Amino acid sequence: MDLNQIHNVYFIGIGGIGMSALARYFKSVGKNVAGYDRTPTHLTDELKENGIHIHFEDAIELIELPYLNKENTLVVVTPAVPKHHFQWNYFVTNGFEVKKRAEVLGIITKDTFCFAVAGTHGKTTTSSILGHILYESGADVTAFLGGIVENYDSNLIGSGKTVTVVEADEFDRSFLHLHPDIACVTSMDADHLDIYGDTASIEASFKEFADKVENKDHMFYTGNLLLEGIKAGIDDDSVFTAKNIRIEDGWYVFDVHTPSEIIKDIKFGLPGRHNLTNALLALSMSYTYGTSAGAIKNALESFAGVRRRFSYQVRKPGLVYIDDYAHHPTEIDAVHQAVSELYPGQKVLAVFQPHLFSRTRDFIDGFAKSLSAFENIVLLDIYPARELPIEGVTSKWLLDKMENPNKMLVSKHDLIPLLKMSDASVILTIGAGDIGEMVPEIKKVLDEKY
Repeated sequence: MDLNQIHNVYFIGIGGIGMSALARYFKSVGKNVAGYDRTPTHLTDELKENGIHIHFEDAIELIELPYLNKENTLVVVTPAVPKHHFQWNYFVTNGFEVKKRAEVLGIITKDTFCFAVAGTHGKTTTSSILGHILYESGADVTAFLGGIVENYDSNLIGSGKTVTVVEADEFDRSFLHLHPDIACVTSMDADHLDIYGDTASIEASFKEFADKVENKDHMFYTGNLLLEGIKAGIDDDSVFTAKNIRIEDGWYVFDVHTPSEIIKDIKFGLPGRHNLTNALLALSMSYTYGTSAGAIKNALESFAGVRRRFSYQVRKPGLVYIDDYAHHPTEIDAVHQAVSELYPGQKVLAVFQPHLFSRTRDFIDGFAKSLSAFENIVLLDIYPARELPIEGVTSKWLLDKMENPNKMLVSKHDLIPLLKMSDASVILTIGAGDIGEMVPEIKKVLDEKY
């Protein structure tokens, strides 16, 4: 498909974080962009402010006239949209060019030098750091990201034509559409078992992705992953290694041993060892590409983080409020590690909204163990996203499995009054569902409280 022949791009599910990055990109290169989503969000508000027309009813008559010309219209659809969707079926039935987001990313990146970041955790932060390093170093880059990067207030960095950075999403095996020149795998934990069935199938798919990188010196990984490539790690014998790690005034300061030099006294502001690993992978990839050590060091120090990734909302004496997208036991463990390291001895209240009935069912024991580590834990009802309820799979089931005595289940309606009454000095909101839409209100209430 020749994107030069496309004048109009219509998105079904335009408010998704990955879809909206593509929408911003097509708008920036002069295409007409419009789309549908189920509900208004902060993201759809931002897209509308950028001149993108969005409606929230699945009605064919709401599709504007230019987008009904199948000769020059591309339709991009998210896998989260149900098969009975009227607009989707209209476009398919009438012979339009209909592509999944990952297929479109594959087309855009095929003729560029492509960096791809894969992994069940850490994709967004790693690719955001990488995009920031490349952009700040002057590379002709466009980075398509799965989160809003604070430095740019966007999930799209740059408008370059020769270098791309993409998140390689394992959901629905989407990452196999990509053509990576340099890639990494941050982790291969079990997830999306509704798609894959078992851990072995997930690992096989990641290995298939890694094999798409022809030069194995351009394939990076961390931990004990059984992949062929270059290992990056913390205080070990990896090819790229972070050493002499210390915390100074809330910053990580560390040295990195590369194959050819030692980069000393790197400063990095994101908390948690998982973020240190993410930064190390981004450093390894950009260094291998040829970015100078000085440029990398400056970019890591100036990186301000990703919205909803250990994102500070309130940071005052006596009260800290942090919001995080964590929706898997391993990610929740990482949040707990970072909070424990930064705020030892303080009273912590964590609010968690489970995401997907299937994920809650598949990892129920892991969730119970991870959440029980917090001193005080509040559960909201499960956010269903694309799923129908599964009998017996509820937040009450998860609550009953948790061993922490300081636990409760509340409705979203009752959450704000509860937080007003809390005497915790560190408050966390955690989850990938619509809890993120509550963050501005929670921040306002807690700001007023202190």
